[in-house]
Amino acid sequence: MKIVTRYILSEMLWTFTVSITGITLFLIVAFVFREASLQGLGLKQIVSLVPYVIPEALRFAVPMTILFAACSVYGRLAANNEIIAIKAAGITPWVLFWPTLALAALLSFCTVWLNDVAVSWGREGIRRVVIESVEEIAYARLTQQRSFATKNFSVNVQRVEGKRLINPTFTFQANLDSPQYTLTAAEAELRADTTADTLSIICRDSEYEFGTTKGKIPGVIERVVPLSESTRKGGGGDSPSDLAMHAIPGEIRAQEELIAKKREQSAAVAGLALVTGDFPALTEVVWQKRRAQQAEAQGRINRLEMEPQRRWANGFSCLCFAAVGAPLSVVFRRAEFVTNFAICFGPILIVYYPLMILSVDLAKSGSIPRFAVWLGNCIMLAVGWWLYKRVRRY
Repeated sequence: MKIVTRYILSEMLWTFTVSITGITLFLIVAFVFREASLQGLGLKQIVSLVPYVIPEALRFAVPMTILFAACSVYGRLAANNEIIAIKAAGITPWVLFWPTLALAALLSFCTVWLNDVAVSWGREGIRRVVIESVEEIAYARLTQQRSFATKNFSVNVQRVEGKRLINPTFTFQANLDSPQYTLTAAEAELRADTTADTLSIICRDSEYEFGTTKGKIPGVIERVVPLSESTRKGGGGDSPSDLAMHAIPGEIRAQEELIAKKREQSAAVAGLALVTGDFPALTEVVWQKRRAQQAEAQGRINRLEMEPQRRWANGFSCLCFAAVGAPLSVVFRRAEFVTNFAICFGPILIVYYPLMILSVDLAKSGSIPRFAVWLGNCIMLAVGWWLYKRVRRY
């Protein structure tokens, strides 16, 4: 390996290693604090969350860190006139840039893997930690604040005595199937069953209010809700953004089979209505729901097809950031790495990320091809190539 290549790689690896450690630790603390504040977690749950938060922190930290390292190393090289010395010796500047681009390409593949691990294993692990601690979290909240609320229900109590909730009022939110349901009891108890994935609410001597209906229920009653509905975030895990990439093709096939089945059912119903003369069954009101179900399945297919492209594009932002940051730092010739990073990251923050968000939203709706999520990466690479040609020329 040539001396210049070894020098560039050693500088980049040292700067990257030191920076990634600090940035990752900061992001881990920020993510854990956010989750702990949102879910009301205790110290035991916070410690259990850390392994699952690490991939989430790294997938954000790696692109920023490779940009920071490139700005730091190449800004210092340019300020010390080492770029000019290389060119004066008749050596192409590409010798200085390709080791960083190779490192960024390798890190891009790692970041794609981190994106997949973070949204599948990491998020599922966080959700599991929270769900397994629902009973403990609920009692801690009720003891301290006399109230506990989730996405689907809330409870207020007069006081807590051990496992007994004294004079609790449970409010279950309204949904499409039923109105709001309020249950007031003399006392109640919460029992979580992680094996069955349920939370049992056991009430004694209760009064209920269901819409406009009111009544009393003497004795003991039990209401069971899924544990996933007992967290502040509610259920989850079936969104395309939460699936591992290897599971996406199977989910796409399942949605395609569902659409085919719905179309066959619609054709059968229409044929039967025509044969029997049941023309009211062919009205717009009746068929609107069937079309909505097919449109929902097609929309899910659009999101599923877009998701792998988004993760690959996000992962290869490492290469794009390095391709822009390295030559831009040479052009500005500033030794202050913070200034170089701000100059590079400002346009990225203003242009790249909004463009990525817009293209992802349009690809989800099917308005543009799923490959359009690479548009921001292509623009970054084009800008990086233009900057490199400027460095080579002047």
